[in-house]
Amino acid sequence: MPGNDLQRLSIDTIRTLAMDAVQKANAGHPGTPMSTAPMAYALWTRFLKHNPKDPKWVDRDRFVLSAGHASMLLYSLLYLTGYGLTLDDIKNFRQFESLTPGHPEYGETPGVEVTTGPLGQGFAMGVGMAIAERFLAARYNRPGFDLVDHYTYALCSDGDLMEGISSEAASLAGTLGLGKMVYLYDKNNISIEGDTDMTFREDAGKRFEAYGWHVQHVDDGEDVEAITRAIEAGRNETSRPSLVIIKTIIAFGSPNLAGQAVTHGAPLGEDEVKATKRAYGWPEDETFRVPGEALEHWREAIGKGEEREAAWLELMGRYAAQYPAEAAEFRKVMSGVLPDGWDDAMPEFPADEKGLATRSASGRILNAIAGKLPTMFGGSADLAPSNDTYLKDLGDFMAHPAGEGKGDPKTQEKGAALRGPTGRNLRYGVREHAMGAIVNGMAQHGGIIPYAGTFLVFSDYMRGSIRIASLMHAHSTFVYTHDSIGLGEDGPTHQPIEHLASLRAMPALTLIRPADANETAEAWRLALERTGPTALALTRQAVPVLGHIDAMREGVKRGGYVLADAENGTPDVILIATGSEVWVAMKARDLLSQRSIGARVVSLPSWEIFEEQTQAYRDQVLPPGIRARVSVEAAATFGWQRWVTDDGAMVGIDRFGESAPGGVVLKNFGFTPENVAEKADAVLSKLRPAAVS
Repeated sequence: MPGNDLQRLSIDTIRTLAMDAVQKANAGHPGTPMSTAPMAYALWTRFLKHNPKDPKWVDRDRFVLSAGHASMLLYSLLYLTGYGLTLDDIKNFRQFESLTPGHPEYGETPGVEVTTGPLGQGFAMGVGMAIAERFLAARYNRPGFDLVDHYTYALCSDGDLMEGISSEAASLAGTLGLGKMVYLYDKNNISIEGDTDMTFREDAGKRFEAYGWHVQHVDDGEDVEAITRAIEAGRNETSRPSLVIIKTIIAFGSPNLAGQAVTHGAPLGEDEVKATKRAYGWPEDETFRVPGEALEHWREAIGKGEEREAAWLELMGRYAAQYPAEAAEFRKVMSGVLPDGWDDAMPEFPADEKGLATRSASGRILNAIAGKLPTMFGGSADLAPSNDTYLKDLGDFMAHPAGEGKGDPKTQEKGAALRGPTGRNLRYGVREHAMGAIVNGMAQHGGIIPYAGTFLVFSDYMRGSIRIASLMHAHSTFVYTHDSIGLGEDGPTHQPIEHLASLRAMPALTLIRPADANETAEAWRLALERTGPTALALTRQAVPVLGHIDAMREGVKRGGYVLADAENGTPDVILIATGSEVWVAMKARDLLSQRSIGARVVSLPSWEIFEEQTQAYRDQVLPPGIRARVSVEAAATFGWQRWVTDDGAMVGIDRFGESAPGGVVLKNFGFTPENVAEKADAVLSKLRPAAVS
């Protein structure tokens, strides 16, 4: 078959598979796969470095379908190029527990790099992947050994570019000069409601040029050669990320529906599917047709991929012979396994009544362990001094080559190293949502141990990214400081109330709110050793260091434990607290003891981990027979009913806070030992008559 005919046949195979799968499912988005098939063909057959037989090859190019509604484009590509999907999987599109869900899900389908669907998320995660590639290349490549040398490609849509997260991410990518990013923008000017002229009129190309991107235009989305030239030019632009704006017609080829919004999110209908196949020159009554010539052409990816990976493995072998220490470290970090003795330097904090803010303890911990974790990579949304997330003397990840210049001493921490691609601190700027997604992208790329910080109240701005991290079980760590009304004078706009309950409600996310510096150390140990995302909730204000190090080490990893028991026998009441209120519960226990009331104090830093324990262990910590329970947490009481009986009491805050010094605010809202003791006494008084009767 002549080359151009085979090319057209291969492209139209994607289109007809998408039409048929959506029609069979009676749900989905056929129009975008139909409009983007030519650009996908150009990228996947002429540029993308990948091995379908080894989807996790570390030096593969990353392809992100940010326009996740076009999932049938990706599934068709994965099936056709030999990733293990079958034609039956394509026919099972959008069905229960299929490998072809409505939007791509990481971990479900081989070859899917990240979970996408919420628009803009994939765009920003791609930025994280490009950052990871640059950092790892700068750390491990040597002259003649480009061990890490791959591109990040993404396919994005009008909707992606409307979302604010993509603007945040694009701005940072341009600032960092991420040259090994090439994004294909499917500009079909259609959204669900109709023509984007109603809502999206700016010149996106000029906007991205202002961000510092290299921008090209392809006026005809069917012109594979023009698209090829644009991708090549984008690859050759090494100092800026590239955006290729490709003008397409949604549902290209459909005689009656091409260019119409209805094709964005609904099947074409059986009659229109047949009409479109006639327009393509295909048998109209044959569904899920895959011509042998097209399949053979697409499957050439297997041989090419195996050759490329074999060449890389040979390079890796020569690299290991010449740089054995670097090779061993590279293999270790890419495996995701923590190095032996990584926590040998984990600090212990002596008991101290004056105490230490858990954010400050976290900063000391990070700097203590960073030396053993060479690819721990962190940043903050312009709050590093407040979040204590800065890795001292380890430099800033910046566009400037290493050694080109010092950071501004007015804005950079004392002792910061030269800026450059090996710097391990990323200055995100005030871009919380993109920050969360970029962390996820680095985690999904592999080789990086990423974390990012901001105030707990601003987790609201990161909500979509946290949820995607949880869906993917990404090894992302979110450091949230200023975790209660105890932050003080900044007032209700900055004082989180509902945030702990909200994060606890998210499946697969582990939230840890440590009581003191030593619980914070154990929280970091868990964050690094567990799979999936972790959120740490840390204080602005100093809290006493309680001691009890051995109990904490064992107890925190079980999510909850008995920190201090009643002095004589079975406790009369259980005080359950988290974070900065644990010391309050401990002081309340002393006051109750003076009244001959035995109180057990349970520290419950992580509800999720505590729920993972056996029922026997949970009953040991919270005996079902002890009905007198009081929870103490400077946050919404929502959810505490899980641990506090109907006979108990909850010391919390179910309204917004106040602007005043933190200690004053906490006292006025009842977070004092005296008030907690009174609540416990009242619970017991209520229960005693029932016990007598």
